[in-house]
This record gives sequence, structure tokens and C-alpha cells, in this order.
Amino acid sequence: MADSHGGRPARRSTRAASGSACCWALPTALLCAYGFFCSVRPSEPFLTRYLLGPHKNLSETQVFNEIYPVWTYSYLALLFPVFLATDYLRYKPVVLLQGLSLIVTWFLLLYAQGLRAIQLLEFFYGMGTATDIAYYSYIYSVVDINLYQKVTSYCRSATLVGYTVGSVSGQVLVSVAGWSLFSLNVISLTSISIAFATAWFLPMPQKSLFFHHLSSQRLSCEMKVMDCKNGAVVQDHPDVQRAPGWEDETKVPLDGEGHSAEQQKQKVDIIKVLKDLWRDFLQCYSSRTMLCWSVWWALSTCGYFQVINYAQGLWEMVLPSHSTDIYNGAVEAASTLLGAVAVVVVGHIKTSWAMWGEVALALFSFLIAAAVYVMDTVHNMWVCYASYVIFRIIYMMLITIATFQIATNLSVERYALVFGVNTFIALALQTLLTVIVVDASGLGLDIFTQFMIYASYFAAISLVFLVSGICSIVEAYRRQEQVQSRSPESQ
Repeated sequence: MADSHGGRPARRSTRAASGSACCWALPTALLCAYGFFCSVRPSEPFLTRYLLGPHKNLSETQVFNEIYPVWTYSYLALLFPVFLATDYLRYKPVVLLQGLSLIVTWFLLLYAQGLRAIQLLEFFYGMGTATDIAYYSYIYSVVDINLYQKVTSYCRSATLVGYTVGSVSGQVLVSVAGWSLFSLNVISLTSISIAFATAWFLPMPQKSLFFHHLSSQRLSCEMKVMDCKNGAVVQDHPDVQRAPGWEDETKVPLDGEGHSAEQQKQKVDIIKVLKDLWRDFLQCYSSRTMLCWSVWWALSTCGYFQVINYAQGLWEMVLPSHSTDIYNGAVEAASTLLGAVAVVVVGHIKTSWAMWGEVALALFSFLIAAAVYVMDTVHNMWVCYASYVIFRIIYMMLITIATFQIATNLSVERYALVFGVNTFIALALQTLLTVIVVDASGLGLDIFTQFMIYASYFAAISLVFLVSGICSIVEAYRRQEQVQSRSPESQ
């Protein structure tokens, strides 16, 4: 009796805990390794200098107004197809596509010449950026919801540490060892190739939300992860049986032997997927909290992309690199290292974001606006560097909070939908900014005027969330007072 009621359940729970730890630890470690090596790119802080220098011999107008905007356009154009492919192919193949796209990008950066070739390079870089959705959503398909906050901080910290290592090594190799920028690009290509090889060992998830899911409505969205083996997520529910043909639905056909009935089923499934996307879109954004964090994510990411894309151009105008030593790598290293520390700390903070989240977003967005304004108006290189570090730390901290706030309120792969929609809106806004402000076919404004617009943009975000946050707090206190005033009467 003692053995049957006491010993066996204890051993079972121990095995379950051990299996659960193994389930999330292996894919998280592999994904962190991939993110780390993919981010070790020592040549990236010196990209503008490399393109303007003798290696490519491009003009400032070509680089800022004709080449860099291609990244924005390609990112926007590829995002939705990549999102569908991420779900259909179950994450891992798209992670591999990201590694391959970055390999092509750096190969072209090494050997391509001319404006059109470098614009093609930006297209592949846009593809590599668009496939980030697979990197940041893969892990949520193989871990329990209770681990979302932890694994989010781990994965983001891995990429930030990778950027730090890459930036530090780039700065040291340029300033101390006197290496050429061409050599730094060779190191970047090597590191990305290692990441690509690492991605092959990622466990393959056996389900996704739209294309590869159980047919029963009872299993469609709110699945409880009970067992994981080799990266597969298995539903452990004794009362529910798998629908006939379930095994076939989880496999992507590799040959052309499908019958006409199967092809017809594929067409019907695509229509169903679009309907499911729309239904889940409405459900996800019906929550005010979800909408709040998503709006900030989209608006701030738009401004963040613009600032980091053209920060090197601003520094080049403040202090031309051909006339003095530059420390772009050290600055990138400092910002990413401190950002990584902030992300890890945020991953363990417990607070009422539902109550104070909007006000916090408003205050920190104002600090971001101030940092961009100082970066633009004070034409001192060290002040520019310091403002850039503050700008990136604050954004990294807030985007991490937004990430696990959104992921915690969603079922598994719905995070990919929200990630994709938020990023698409950010890119649509960024494309509008780029066409009007940056592109040579638009206003083609100088870099200092551009940054003044970006500072004003973040100030507007701060004002919107401050007003919304104050209204939310006042409303919450009013509801609390009403409840307290009614409680004696009910007694």
C-alpha cells in the first residue's frame, strides 16, 4: 500500500520533471547557440565605412538614399510570405533559410561590386531579417507556457551577447591589430556558417497552429504540453483521440505523388488557414492589454529600425572615419552588453505591468526621444555614442517586456501571428517614413533632419501612452472605489 500510493507517484513526478527539463533545455540551448553565432558579426559596426571606402567606392547618396532603403522594402514584402512559410514548414526550415540568407549576404558583401549588386545584397539581408520570426517563435512551440519569460530572456540575451562579442572583436582587430574591414567580413561569414550548421541539430516541432494541427476543435489552440521527445510536442489527454489521418497532416510532402483529392484538400486547407488567421487576429487583439503592448511594439520598432539603420551615417557626418579613428565596434559592444544585462534582469522582475505598463512605456519612450534628440543636435562624437547606448538599452529592455507579456497571454504559436502582425505594421510605417524622408525619389532629407524627425516621432509615442496610461489608472481607481463603496451595503 505504501509503495503504490506513495512511491510510484513520486517517481513518476521525478521522471516527468526530468523529461520536462530535458524537453526545454536542449532546444533552448541549441537555439541560443544559433542566435549567438549568427550575431557574431565583427564587420557590421563598420558597414557604412566599408561601403564608402575603397572596397566598394560608393557615394553617400548611393548608400543612404538608394541602398539602405532596399532593406526596408524587401523586409516588408517578404514578411507575410515568410510568416506563412514559418507555420507551414514548422519553424526549423525557416531558421535554416535565415542562416542561408545571411551567408549569401556576407558573400556578396565580400565579392560583389556596383550599386545593383549591393542592392541585391540588401534584399537578401531583408530576407534574413524577415525570417527572425522563426527564431523568436520556434521556442514557444516546444516549451510550456510557464517557461516563456525565461526562454525569451535566454534567447534574446544570446543574440545580444553575440553582438557584443562580434563588436568587441571587430573594434580590437581594427584598432589594435590593424586588420582590414575585408578580413572582418570573412570572420562574419565564418561565424554565420557555424550558426547555419548548428541549426541543423534543432529538434523538429511536430505541430504548428494553422497548417499542422489536430483536427479536433478541442485540441486546436489551448494545448497543454505534457510530454516532449526530440522536440515534438505531444498532447497527453486520455479522453481525446487523434483524428484519422493526423499523422499524414504533420508531414510536408516531398514528392509529386499526391492525388487530385489531396490537392483539393490542400486548396481547402489554404482557405481555412486564412479564415483561422483572421479569426485569431480578432481574438488576439480584442484584449486591451494585448493591444497596448502590440501598438507600442509596432510604433517603437519602426523608429528603432530607422535609428540603428542610419546611426552610422550620422556618426560619419559628425566625425568622418577617413580622418580619424572610430569606435563604432566598442559602442555597439557596450550597448549590446548592457542591453543583455538589462534583458536578463527584466526576465526575473515581477510587477503589475497591467496597471503601470502604459505609464512606464510613456516615460521610457520619452527617454528614447531625448537620447535621439541629443544624438542629433550635439555634434560631439562621444555624446552621440553615449546617447546611442542609452537608446538601445532602453529599447531592448522594453521590447523584451513586451515580448513575454504578449507571449504569456497567447497560446503557443499565436505568438508568431502577433509577432508577424506587429512587425508588419512597424515595417509599413517604416516604409512610409523611408519613402518620404530618406529615399532619393522622396524628400531625400539630410541625415540630421532625419534624426530630428525620429526624435519627434518617439516624443509623440510617449505623449500618446502617457495620456492613455493616466486614463487607465484613473479608471482602475474609480472601479476600485465603486467596489469598496458597495461592499458595506452588500453586507
